[in-house]
Amino acid sequence: MNLQGILEGLLFVVGDEGVTLDEICKILEINEVKAKELLTSLKKEYEKEERGIKISFLGNTFKLTTKKEHKEYYQKLINNKEEILSQAQLEVLAIIAYNEPITRIEIDEIRGISSSYVIKKLLSKDLIKVVGKSDLPGKPNLYRTTREFLDCFGLASLNDLPEMIKKDDNLEQELFVKNSEVENDIDN
Repeated sequence: MNLQGILEGLLFVVGDEGVTLDEICKILEINEVKAKELLTSLKKEYEKEERGIKISFLGNTFKLTTKKEHKEYYQKLINNKEEILSQAQLEVLAIIAYNEPITRIEIDEIRGISSSYVIKKLLSKDLIKVVGKSDLPGKPNLYRTTREFLDCFGLASLNDLPEMIKKDDNLEQELFVKNSEVENDIDN
């Protein structure tokens, strides 16, 4: 039985969903060491210059993806079908990714503006999903990012997000004092 060929077929069949290492082990009835050997061998095969796809580890799953060096040709095929994310969509995605699960009201409070329309657009693009209801009055929806979000930004997990810059109250106070001193020097 050609396990490498079966693995290749599995990766093709699951498409964007991807397949976890545990799923590979269960389906092929092999241990983790053997599964990793198969993945490594198949990955080396796809790394050859004449191949157009590769195996990527995104969103905690293995999946077939295209090679970056062929991007311009894929862009020609897509030819403006791909919609670019707006600034508002990027803001809401960042808020959700760093605070999930989160309600629309909490998102609105952080942004200072209604996010209803933006959330609908992100839901339609499958970048976020409803994962339950909050215990707050009215039981608002709780939102979380999806695997598609991880894929879109090339992340294996949310742990790969850049660290947030935290507001430093002491730094702000020091800047205020220094600015006041500069203003006093100018006035004198």
